[in-house]
Amino acid sequence: MIMGKTLMEIAADLQKDPQQVQLIYAFNGIGKTRLSRAFKENISPKDTDGEEGEKIKFIYYNAFTEDLFYWDNDLDDGVTRKLIIRPNGFTNWILKEEGRENNIITLFQHYTNNKLSPRFSESYDEISFSLEGGNEETIENIKISKGEESCFIWCIFYSLLQEIVEVLSIAEPEDRSTHQFDHLEYIFIDDPVSSLDENHLIELAVNIATLITKGPKNLKYIITTHNPLFYNVLYNELHLKKKNKRNSPCAYMLSKTEDGTYDIISKLGDSNKSFSYHLFLKQTIQEAIDTGNIQKYHFTLLRNLYEKTANFLGYEKWSELLPDDKTVYYSRIINYTSHSTLSTEMIAEPTEQEKKTVSLLLNHLIDNSRYWKEKEEDQNDTI
Repeated sequence: MIMGKTLMEIAADLQKDPQQVQLIYAFNGIGKTRLSRAFKENISPKDTDGEEGEKIKFIYYNAFTEDLFYWDNDLDDGVTRKLIIRPNGFTNWILKEEGRENNIITLFQHYTNNKLSPRFSESYDEISFSLEGGNEETIENIKISKGEESCFIWCIFYSLLQEIVEVLSIAEPEDRSTHQFDHLEYIFIDDPVSSLDENHLIELAVNIATLITKGPKNLKYIITTHNPLFYNVLYNELHLKKKNKRNSPCAYMLSKTEDGTYDIISKLGDSNKSFSYHLFLKQTIQEAIDTGNIQKYHFTLLRNLYEKTANFLGYEKWSELLPDDKTVYYSRIINYTSHSTLSTEMIAEPTEQEKKTVSLLLNHLIDNSRYWKEKEEDQNDTI
């Protein structure tokens, strides 16, 4: 029996890999955030907070990054609500020295609401928020949602990342405005802002890919996500198809085994289309089942859905996802989806039994793929 690996062992393997970008897909709760912590322990066991003089080798964004920020619950008459920044060198540098607060505010408003305004204190250790209402009224000192808070923190991290890439793109260290990132080797990004809508999530992925592409080639990135659309956009924008080979992969799927260890397997290919199309196919077929109006073309949609799910999960043949009697079900789908060139060749309308087959195969795909279970849960997790 082949045993899985610990997260520390996987982190060590990722560290030794020569690829500049390693993209990892995993479902929620598998261990992406714990993997980022394990990677940090391998690279930089001593906690660093960006103070001048430290040799920073590793920077990461994950759920723990958000712990640098907390709400002041000791309110004066319940009026003043402030997001507090714990003392650290990174935000001191990006806010006090580089003066990037306006860039952060603009980016945050772009992703959320242009009437929602953050305001930094003079010492840059706390932020208050206000919301413009109707009739030129402004609601001061509001507490933003958890999704908006995560987005705001990401905007700070992304501005930090932009500055770091800009600094390290200067070839001669003596010409750089700061030397605290001269030893930086790795940036680990774990599931940034999963609460964004699809358009903004695509834009965010494109921006990350552009930053990586334009930045120094010796700076390595590990990016993990549970979102197929985010994964798909990064895979294409970073041109990983050219670099992702069986003997030298740079795209993976992380899973947890029954004994508590982990598997990380190479994943060749992406989902080709945005995940919204997958959802459209599923919804269209489900509506036909619910209304009892299954037509011949629904077999084509069902096959399409199987193909795209199999492609994303790394199966060579979509038929591998079919139930046990694969040959029978495969033949039924092929019978309705073959691209005949004979216009006179007619295929009979689906029988009641064949209509039941559509329902059975759709339910089988949804019920037996964590990929689809995860997506149904994610639909409820938006801002």
